[in-house]
Amino acid sequence: MTVHLEVAEGVGTIRLDRPPMNALDIATQDRLKELAEEAANRADVRAVVLYGGEKVFAAGADIKEMQAMDHAAMVVRSRALQDSFTAVARIPKPVVAAVTGYALGGGCELALCADYRIAGENAKLGQPEILLGLIPGAGGTQRLSRLIGPSRAKDLIFTGRMVKADEALTLGLVDRVVPAGEVYTQAHEWAAKLAQGPAIALRAAKESIDTGLETDIETGLAVERNWFAGLFGTEDRERGMRSFVEEGPGKAKFV
Repeated sequence: MTVHLEVAEGVGTIRLDRPPMNALDIATQDRLKELAEEAANRADVRAVVLYGGEKVFAAGADIKEMQAMDHAAMVVRSRALQDSFTAVARIPKPVVAAVTGYALGGGCELALCADYRIAGENAKLGQPEILLGLIPGAGGTQRLSRLIGPSRAKDLIFTGRMVKADEALTLGLVDRVVPAGEVYTQAHEWAAKLAQGPAIALRAAKESIDTGLETDIETGLAVERNWFAGLFGTEDRERGMRSFVEEGPGKAKFV
């Protein structure tokens, strides 16, 4: 298998494993969707790390495989391609991308599906599809512009240029830059801390934010309002408020 799911301490690591560059061929895309849905549904997975290994996150799609496809074939495949990445974006739990080395094309688009991105100092990110006479097709035109703004997204997509970790941090494309050897450790620590939090409230927060970004503010506020009121029916809410009153903030142990 070219993608694996490993679970420890409530954290599920979705690991790309297609050396040397983790090229995202059709089989890998389909496996990614399968494991994203598994991570979403497993009760023992409370947070997720996306990881490509110590040397490379993912250097994009399998160009040789794509070259053999004509218009009709891609009309059929393009929806499945997007669906595999959307399955990652829709995991109702905190997701962090641990980015080492290249995250280009589909690799960058996969990182965009995470809630938070930790990059190594050796990371290089970009959307080089324009250099092939294409545009990003796995969500890049949509998620990148929502994350860093339309003008910055257009610069990267129009030119196809790569950015190093420090520029990616300045652009807001990544959220933290660390030594390359610490990327997975810090990503796992981020996820493990949240894995101890109130799972339903975290789900509510993620859905409220993501839905609000995709719709008008009134709809977003309605989603927030319904989740907010609904959380008053959870044991975690009872534990959190009782702990706050009796012990002060930040000491609650959630179910």
